Amino acid sequence: MSAFLTCWQTLITFHLSSFFSHIINELIETERVYVEELQSIIEGYASEMDNPSLVHLIPAALQNKKDILFGNLPEIYEFHNRIFLKEIENCIENPELLARCFLKRKEDLQIYEKYCQNKPRSEALWRQCGDSIFFQECQRKLDHKLSLDAYLLKPVQRITKYQLLLKEMLKCSKNSEGTAELEEALATMLDIIKSVNDSMHQIAITGYEGDVGELGKLLMQGSFNVWTDHKKGHNKVKDLARFKPMQRHLFLYTKMLLFCKKREENTDGHEKTASYSFKNSLKMSTVGITENVKGDNKKFEIWYNGREEVYIIQASSVELKNTWISEIRKVLTGQLEACRGRTQSKSW
Repeated sequence: MSAFLTCWQTLITFHLSSFFSHIINELIETERVYVEELQSIIEGYASEMDNPSLVHLIPAALQNKKDILFGNLPEIYEFHNRIFLKEIENCIENPELLARCFLKRKEDLQIYEKYCQNKPRSEALWRQCGDSIFFQECQRKLDHKLSLDAYLLKPVQRITKYQLLLKEMLKCSKNSEGTAELEEALATMLDIIKSVNDSMHQIAITGYEGDVGELGKLLMQGSFNVWTDHKKGHNKVKDLARFKPMQRHLFLYTKMLLFCKKREENTDGHEKTASYSFKNSLKMSTVGITENVKGDNKKFEIWYNGREEVYIIQASSVELKNTWISEIRKVLTGQLEACRGRTQSKSW
């Protein structure tokens, strides 16, 4: 019986190891294809915009706008071609090193944030010029079945693909050597994707007169029901505010909390694009939180200036509420520790 169990365990281990190798091979093969596609875009489209024989085919709206159309695609190509592809190819013989590739290149992979921030401008320009003869000629030369806009989506698709492959690897390496590093690598990629997603919402903020770049890191963003309660002001306004919630999109930075109103507009018959009209802001150094509001476990309070202004915020779920409270608590705790540090320095 023990011999049978040993044989069975060996068979399972072999199967999992084989599956793990299959995922790594898939990652490497798709990475090679991705690098080739990026190269074809740069050489077949971007470089052709400087080709004297094709200049007359370029529409006026596209003149001197290569950087808008392609964003930092050349930077992404250079990173993958010269560094990342070579590093993951080295993992064929040493699969346990794969997680370290993602951890080591965490900062480098942030280049996708810049690309995705530029994507709405790129898409708007494509809608203006996408049907031009210039692009048709480039596509014909490359023998591409799909037009350029489909290829410009590749980086967005690729950055989300990594976390799916890492999840598959984790499934077949549970409780084995290297599992902890794989979990850390997955968390890193999910954090990058969240950062990319948050930054794309951030660039749609309108009406804020300051520089959002000075507000610190964007930690969270999302839509909530918000009620306001002001000690100052007319009672009628106060009472109305108690019962009628406002739909607000909140942006939590390390230094500031922004309240915005989400607006959606159709663009030339295409899908709706969201923008966020700035309404109010609270300095994180002056706020406090009440984590539970009587009668609704999805609500919490953010108050300002000794509860002179109280914002009752309702999340769509308890889990979302707890995530936001956790992040706000981290900010406030960090400020308290920094304040203590400054006080100690002065006393010294």
